[in-house]
Amino acid sequence: MDTVNQIDPDHTRLARELAGQGVKYAVAAWVDVLGRPKSKTVPIDHLPNLLAGSERYTPRGMGGIGRMNPVEDEIAGLPDLSTLQVLPWDRRVAWMVADMSFGGREPYALCPRSILKRQIEAAAEMGYVCQLGVEPEFYVFKPESLDAGSAGLVPISLSEQIRPSPAYDVQSTLDSMPFLDRMCDYLTELGFGVFSFDAEGGDGQYEFDFAHAPVLESADRITLFRLAARQAARECGLYATFMPKPYSDLWGSGAHFNMSLEDRAGVNMFRDETGRQGWSKEAYQFVAGVLHHAPALTALANPTTNSYRRLVDRLADGEISWAPTKISYGYNNRSCMIRLPANRPALENRAVDSAANTYLTAAFMLAAGLDGIRRGLDPGDPRDDLSYTGDIPRLPRTLLEAVEAFRTDPLTAEVFHEAFVRDYAEMKIGEWERAHRDVTDAERDAYLLNL
Repeated sequence: MDTVNQIDPDHTRLARELAGQGVKYAVAAWVDVLGRPKSKTVPIDHLPNLLAGSERYTPRGMGGIGRMNPVEDEIAGLPDLSTLQVLPWDRRVAWMVADMSFGGREPYALCPRSILKRQIEAAAEMGYVCQLGVEPEFYVFKPESLDAGSAGLVPISLSEQIRPSPAYDVQSTLDSMPFLDRMCDYLTELGFGVFSFDAEGGDGQYEFDFAHAPVLESADRITLFRLAARQAARECGLYATFMPKPYSDLWGSGAHFNMSLEDRAGVNMFRDETGRQGWSKEAYQFVAGVLHHAPALTALANPTTNSYRRLVDRLADGEISWAPTKISYGYNNRSCMIRLPANRPALENRAVDSAANTYLTAAFMLAAGLDGIRRGLDPGDPRDDLSYTGDIPRLPRTLLEAVEAFRTDPLTAEVFHEAFVRDYAEMKIGEWERAHRDVTDAERDAYLLNL
């Protein structure tokens, strides 16, 4: 098969070096709209061809978006060699992240990574470099959970079933160490810079915290993080899920985005000791932009019908959910959508959940913040009380409401190709309609004999 570019002799030497280390195969994964990596696998001696763009795909309909079209042009997966790593759980495989393009010339409209790269360029034109740190939460459960039905997830250990919450419980963490230790080893070898992990609020829920990085690198990391979590869980006879709200009485899984801007010299632009509460004018304008476009952003940050089970003020048992419901910001207020924390020079978007495609969500959040800076927007007064109450605009309550906001926000057309907007909206409205048509056991219990 023809390649997009000529074979580079340095890539041939690299293939020999990797083969000498025991590597037998290479993948160059593009990421679909659902955030899952997709790739063909090539023998390591074919690495130079892979790097030249030899592998082609027909991604529509197979990547979570669009309808299959047998006559549509193929796209090439162009690997980013700077992302090459040998997978610590299978040293036969060299991993890279790829961009999707037509013949190496035009980025594919549905390529999440290319969409983010365009916003990185827009930030650079304004003199900014975007940094991102993500706090991923997820559940790990035993195989018998798949048969548990409404009884709930079966956690790794009984010590996790602590009320009101096993969050930060040392015994729960120690009982889960066979999985957590394996996961930490993988992330450390992959260069994530892990600095903590813990049991979170739900039974069998965990969070890993690791170093922030330039936004594209962080998005690449989250793709690999999810792959590592699923792999480590399987190796321990467990399952890992990034479903935002597995059960109504369990805490939802967020993926809080901590985003900041630096200048070209690496100086953080959000801190200003002379500014209000130590934050700069640009920080407040960035916050205002994110809040202004929050309804549209929600369609990406909370991309499933299940996501909106998490965006409620209380759990089924009446406990506060810690998830935001209103379009608000505050300083140390974890009920707000946006928090300006005292311990790091970044704004924290607490609305983003574990199902979000990091590339797409980061692209739109960055664009919204930059729009706030360009227009000199003001976020208004911060909230220092529980933001679930009061006359504050609310985040969308359903996926349908969020998608309608996404389609009508003028910024959407600036960030995404019209083909993406059309196909993403069609996909998500269809998802909402299928869920809306289902009659659930809970509805039957409520109405069957009472109406």
